[in-house]
Amino acid sequence: MLKKATFFGTLVGIGFLIGAISGAIAADMSSDRDMQMESSKTNQFKAIDQPLTNKIIVTVVGAGLIGVELWWFLLSKPKSKKAEDASGIQEVTVVVDGGYEPSRIVVNAGQLVRLNFLRRDPSSCLEEVRLADFHIAQYLELNKTTTIEFTPPKAGNYEFACGMNMFRGAIEAK
Repeated sequence: MLKKATFFGTLVGIGFLIGAISGAIAADMSSDRDMQMESSKTNQFKAIDQPLTNKIIVTVVGAGLIGVELWWFLLSKPKSKKAEDASGIQEVTVVVDGGYEPSRIVVNAGQLVRLNFLRRDPSSCLEEVRLADFHIAQYLELNKTTTIEFTPPKAGNYEFACGMNMFRGAIEAK
């Protein structure tokens, strides 16, 4: 017990010593800096002349990047696919690689749907798919196809998402 108290007491003493020394050094440095700032106030900001072509290039590239971002988030359409009907089962293969492709699936309401998820992306976010409306959460093995079956009871949109809800898709039942 005495050794712990001695150790922590020494540690606290060294901390106070370092604090006092650094405070004295900082006070000395601030007085030197104040004198330097007074002498350099006259030439603190200097205008940098840039050629007009540089200004135009930067403006055009910036506007282009803003345009691409707006198109990506507001105007691009998700890839859509209609489920193929074979012997009363609507079936679609969804490739999981940096998202879901197709990310929008069109099916008929009241008919069994079979989604075959082929996971190619090793990230932990995409190792699970959740269909909240059908109370389904399924682990997807890497480089293997995992089948999920459900029946949409009525027409409407049903969403599916990764385990972290970052990547999403939609099932449109008609």
